[in-house]
Amino acid sequence: MTTVRIADDALALACGADAVASAFAQAGCMVERVSSWGMHWLEPLVEIDGIGWGPVSVADVPKILPVSRNDGEDLCIGPIAAHPFIARQQRLTFKRAGKTRPLSLDDYEATGGWAGLHRARTLSPAQVIAEVTGSGLRGRGGAGFPTGRKWQTVAEAANPRKYVVCNADEGDSGTFADRMLMEGDPYALIEGMAITAHAVSAQQGYIYVRSEYPHAVARLEAAIALSAAIVAPFRLEVRVGAGAYVCGEETSLLNSLEGRRGEVRAKPPLPAVAGLFGCPTAINNVLTLTALPHILAEGGAEEYARLGIDRSRGTKPIQLAGNIRCGGLFETAFGITLRELVYDIGGGTATGRPVKAVQVGGPLGAYIHPDRFDLPFDYEAFTAADALIGHGGIVVFDDSADMSRQARLAMQFCAAESCGKCTPCRIGAVRGVELIDRIRAGEDAPAIARSRREDLVLLEDLCETMRSGSLCALGGFAPFPVLSALRHWPEDFA
Repeated sequence: MTTVRIADDALALACGADAVASAFAQAGCMVERVSSWGMHWLEPLVEIDGIGWGPVSVADVPKILPVSRNDGEDLCIGPIAAHPFIARQQRLTFKRAGKTRPLSLDDYEATGGWAGLHRARTLSPAQVIAEVTGSGLRGRGGAGFPTGRKWQTVAEAANPRKYVVCNADEGDSGTFADRMLMEGDPYALIEGMAITAHAVSAQQGYIYVRSEYPHAVARLEAAIALSAAIVAPFRLEVRVGAGAYVCGEETSLLNSLEGRRGEVRAKPPLPAVAGLFGCPTAINNVLTLTALPHILAEGGAEEYARLGIDRSRGTKPIQLAGNIRCGGLFETAFGITLRELVYDIGGGTATGRPVKAVQVGGPLGAYIHPDRFDLPFDYEAFTAADALIGHGGIVVFDDSADMSRQARLAMQFCAAESCGKCTPCRIGAVRGVELIDRIRAGEDAPAIARSRREDLVLLEDLCETMRSGSLCALGGFAPFPVLSALRHWPEDFA
């Protein structure tokens, strides 16, 4: 009997994977639902004996079966593992992508699952923290804070009651790596949280997932139940957020987790000292936690530290989205350039038009001009360029994009999503939308032109105030897309 493997994550389902799977089953095949390879432009992607076809519709099934026929050659991509998009990657966090059934404990253990946790539990908490510190792992959610240093603070806190919290409130535009891991490799996240709990001596953990991810929530709850005995005495629960973007900020998330309004807390105290319910809390995002099983496996920390450049060590799962021909998940070591990612790997725009800009780091990330595409994927390099890596999402725009409109969207987004606690964010974003509207509506009369020049200066001043005066990154980073659009595409504001 022919075994057919088809992904069952949210993206594959949205592309019609269930109907394709049913068609293969009705044709007499054994269908296995697996995690996604991350080649999203090919979904639904069908794999038979390592050979891939995609994107496949129900009407294409008779072309592929029996496999010896050649009718489906136009859909065949050859051996999936040898496809250039996959072969060029260095997959550590996503090493099981496309290869395992998400809820199969046998599949997980057969591919090295639980080895990191078992080894971690033979070490003292201090030794685990030392290995994570030595690996160079930094938070994969935004600021890139050293993970080992954060854990050390939690471990040294006097309060014996401690928590581990996973920030799975993946809200940035063009990002989907967290969703793919939670739906496709949930045990890796559970293992990473159990390792963290051992390192900081925590007893309880929570995964805070955005409400827009119902498939991930269901998958995690099933995986937690199936693996409870393996990670015991560590206890783990899923909590579903209400969709507020600001709850991606760790203190807002903790407020929401406690049943309170999702609002930014002033720091200090840091969550590592007084976090969830006032107790020391290790809060990390999905990509950080799922890197841990590899790092704690024998020799994993040394291998991780060898990858990357400067202070950005290890691999980074990068998400290619927007107007791009080959969108999907690409994991590689830090140091790769935007030019390679957009052109060599992504294949340029889906429309075939020239690339005008890319936005890296979500809706608050800077717009980067093609002249700067030699910028390496590195935390410090992006910071020096007034940009941010954030969660690693890259959104591509072609030359039809109006960058003044994109700048307005950034301010409008900030105004809509602000928690309202600080004035620079709450009021500044609203005034920013008004200013950009005035600038975009400018006329050629001399008096209006003078007013427009003044508004441009005022907009830059407003952005600087928001950057320096906002309590959190929502207001602090909203000026990045605005200022970068003004700097690189002034003609769009004329």
